[in-house]
Order: sequence, then structure tokens, then C-alpha cells
Amino acid sequence: MTKILIAEDDQDIRELVILTLQFSGFDVTAVEDGSLAVEKAKADVFDLILMDVRMPRMTGYEACRRLKEMEATKDIPIIFLSAKGQEQEIQTGLDVGAADYILKPFAPDTLVNTINKVLSKAKTG
Repeated sequence: MTKILIAEDDQDIRELVILTLQFSGFDVTAVEDGSLAVEKAKADVFDLILMDVRMPRMTGYEACRRLKEMEATKDIPIIFLSAKGQEQEIQTGLDVGAADYILKPFAPDTLVNTINKVLSKAKTG
């Protein structure tokens, strides 16, 4: 089963994402901020990480940068979830190593389709 780590500080969005992914057959672990995401990713093995950009303690960008610097986590694809859709925000996310960028609000099928696309690219890449 595909394991996905979610880092999202908004509880309602986090629960929506968890339900959507569990319904689609994914094994989901969720944390509230970027710092916890880095710790969890070091302690367990994940196939993909979904991360909000704006979070307390550590932003998604900083967490992504740290994960890409570590041997154990550098190859895990990361998808950002963000309400910030400016071109510069998206470019920053891709520059720090994200595989994709999903704008909030998003449709559940868009989320699942993007995850599947990134996972299949990671497997063949």
C-alpha cells in the first residue's frame, strides 16, 4: 500500500485530505507542521509527501529543502498544497524540489490524480 505523509496545519483541510486519500486506498500519516514532517519522514518510509506551504514552526519550503538534503528522504516526491497561486510562489516550490503544486481549494479527484501522476513518474523516473 502506498504510504503518504501529509503536513497541513489547518485541521479541516488535513481531515479532508486524509479522508480523500484513505478512500482512494492510500495509507496516510498526518502531522501539523513542517518540522514534524521532517521528523516523521526520517523515522518512517513514505512514497510521497503532501505539504502545505504556510505552516507554523517551519514552512513547507524549508521542510522540503531539508528533506531534499537528507540521503534517506531526498528521493521522496513532494507535492505542495497552497492557497498561494502566484507564479513566484509556485516557482519557489518547484525550485526547492517539489514534484508538483496543487492550489487550494482543490477537487478531491484532482488531488488523487496528481498524486498518481507524480507516483508513476517517480517509479519510471
